[in-house]
Amino acid sequence: MFRVLIRTPARSFRILCTEPISRSISTSTVSRFPPSIKMADSAQPTPVQSSASTPAPSDISNANVPAQQKQQKQQNNKKQNRPPHPNAANAKPKPVKREVRILMLHGYTQSGPLFRAKTRALEKLLIKALSPLNLVPTLIYPTAPNRLSVSDIPGYEPSTSDSGPGGDKELSDSWAWFRREEATWNYKLINEGFERLAETMRGVNLEGREVVDGLVTDSKVDGEGKEAEERKEMKGVVRSEVIDGVIGFSQGAAMAAMLTAAMEHLAPGQPRPVLTPDHEGWVKQIREANKGQPLKFCVSYSGFFALPPELGWLWEPKVKTPTLHVLGSLDTVVEESRSRRLIEACEDPVVVVHPGGHYVPVNKEWVAPLVGFIRTCLEKHQQKTEEEGEKKKVEESV
Repeated sequence: MFRVLIRTPARSFRILCTEPISRSISTSTVSRFPPSIKMADSAQPTPVQSSASTPAPSDISNANVPAQQKQQKQQNNKKQNRPPHPNAANAKPKPVKREVRILMLHGYTQSGPLFRAKTRALEKLLIKALSPLNLVPTLIYPTAPNRLSVSDIPGYEPSTSDSGPGGDKELSDSWAWFRREEATWNYKLINEGFERLAETMRGVNLEGREVVDGLVTDSKVDGEGKEAEERKEMKGVVRSEVIDGVIGFSQGAAMAAMLTAAMEHLAPGQPRPVLTPDHEGWVKQIREANKGQPLKFCVSYSGFFALPPELGWLWEPKVKTPTLHVLGSLDTVVEESRSRRLIEACEDPVVVVHPGGHYVPVNKEWVAPLVGFIRTCLEKHQQKTEEEGEKKKVEESV
């Protein structure tokens, strides 16, 4: 019995024959195979080869498998033994981005969302300017708790139609941190204002709630919606555990200065003493909400000094937390003397005067001082923290 190998362009076929055959196969012989089997050229004779002299293609590929595996193994060994790139040792690690939490306090007759809408350009410029410094600001816009009525608006004059029942209507989106009594100049409802700030700080710092569009959410992130988008944007960012600074406008600036003074330490571990018993409650709340940590900076836009004598403990001694005071040369709402008195109550204040009125300037020219101030404050705080850490290590080793 002989074994014949027929090669075609598509494949090879082995045919077993029980009788000797000639050196070529005729076309008539091939035609007896199925239509799918064709010879490349029926006129060309196909030589007869035995299985002993010509192995099948599958046998050839199988025979090459050990060689291929050996070659692949050699290549892998070369990769493992390859020396490192000369620049690999000098490659700088990816910089770590850090969050900076900032309270944004609106002015009298405003609200958190309204203040954010007015300062949206400032917020965008601040985020962009701090990005090269690997700082990611989170701006938080709480709304004051005291709703205002029509008669509370400056310049309001009652008319005949307002004298009847319901004439003094509450406004839908006008709020105040406190109310001033015209006769005594004392501040009413100021405790409620600071309690609202304590509630806001507690929600972010202690309860781990997310800040979306400047507002603290009612619940933690559930993986969907804007809260999830906010979490995605903060991926890889080292989260701050406390409120780092505060920026306020007008009445919000006065609140920002008082908040800063109430939270600061006169010495390490020694908070400013509270000399007015009625204030002990809200002072305790805001200090606990920020984990006992003072603020790193305070920015006052058109701010003013708090006059009531019961708040005098906030200004003696002077506020030593770094402060930036931005005044409008054409401001007719807040008297310059009241703003200057607040400046004098602070230690080493930074003062910037813009050629405008009673508003927050949001163009690049006037955001630049804000960015430089915040950067300097954070760098100094980081340096101070590192120095205190090194000093503590030395004391523990002795």
